[in-house]
Amino acid sequence: MANLKEIRNRIASVSSTMQITSAMKMVSAAKLKKAQDAITAMRPYSQKLTELLQNLSATMDGDTGGAFAEQRPVNKVLIVAITSNRGLCGAFNSNIIKQVKTLEATYAGKQVSILSIGKKGNDVLGKTCTITDNKSAVYDDLTFENVAVIAQQLMDEFAAGEYDKIELVYNHFKNAATQLVLTEQFLPLVPAATEAVDNSSVDYIFEPSKEEIIEQLIPLSLKTQLYKAIRDSFASEHGARMTAMHKATDNATDLRNQLKLTYNKARQASITNEILEIVGGAEALNN
Repeated sequence: MANLKEIRNRIASVSSTMQITSAMKMVSAAKLKKAQDAITAMRPYSQKLTELLQNLSATMDGDTGGAFAEQRPVNKVLIVAITSNRGLCGAFNSNIIKQVKTLEATYAGKQVSILSIGKKGNDVLGKTCTITDNKSAVYDDLTFENVAVIAQQLMDEFAAGEYDKIELVYNHFKNAATQLVLTEQFLPLVPAATEAVDNSSVDYIFEPSKEEIIEQLIPLSLKTQLYKAIRDSFASEHGARMTAMHKATDNATDLRNQLKLTYNKARQASITNEILEIVGGAEALNN
């Protein structure tokens, strides 16, 4: 059994760790509220924009997506892995890394590259995969304008034929305790639903033309899709960290209680031994 000094030092160490994890939990909870409000407010706009684009596309003949809807034989694939810059968030990053490697295996025999958004994914995937670029700095100022620059770069590379397919891998925020790993096709554009669109009861007047509206909506829709994915991941990160730190605090509390119990038992045994030695010494003097 460890001596009393070692147990006291261990208790102090666990108590210090518990204070840190508790503080990190509260910080993540505060940041989660702001991130959750942002992604919740953005989702209806993103969904309506996508719905509007698909409805317009469904009423037109021919290829309305231009270069962004071009379906080519898939030989060069780019996977956009969205992770975090910091750790201590449970399996948040490892789930993305695992999904990226699984997705890469499905494209066996093809040229697969990875664009990393997040230092954690870049550090791990860079050891075994081909990383074309690292856009981790976007988290320093997460705005639509900064994300739009990345989206525009992806659109330009696809239009230039550098990649035949681009996919996003990120954590979808469901609630503070649940994050779902999603894989979304970014480019080429996912074809609109083939269901018949009945516009016989309503006659719309488009200004400018329907084609020009779609040409403007497509880049905006793609930029919004990437921004929503990063915002989802950002909210999921704080939710995962809050949950992980909550569990760590509970575990540290249990460990500290066990150490205190062990310390009290050892202290009681030490006192008992001292009393026995005193009594034995007194008896020896009396005899």
